[in-house]
Amino acid sequence: MRPVIPYVTAALLFGLGVYGVLRRRNAVLVLMAVELMLNAVNLILVTADTTVRAQLPHGGQVFALFVIVLAAAEIGVGLAIVLQLYRLRSTVAVDEVALTEGRPTDSPVEPALTRSGAGNGAGARTRPGSVDRPEGER
Repeated sequence: MRPVIPYVTAALLFGLGVYGVLRRRNAVLVLMAVELMLNAVNLILVTADTTVRAQLPHGGQVFALFVIVLAAAEIGVGLAIVLQLYRLRSTVAVDEVALTEGRPTDSPVEPALTRSGAGNGAGARTRPGSVDRPEGER
């Protein structure tokens, strides 16, 4: 068998997977593109095993099985992350997900003051959740 055809097919599959990872916005489609790249690697390993059998018998097939196990674990963890992301943000678009959580660097650390009509006079400035006390008890 000529090994050129499987190698070219694997290269095309891997290129299609890289394109899918770089261009897709949906996280599930990104995971599918990663699986396409892993299958291209499996094709290369099995083809190399059939063409170079003298050095390591069935070595490529064993490595392909390891890649399949790795791909199954990646899909399990990846889909769990995508489901949790959808529950928290109601979207699986990777462009709309903020990678940092919390306050921006230029925002103040203290919570914003709010106007409260109760307590020590209308229009007094208090923190949210604080108890209004007369002036002498502070």
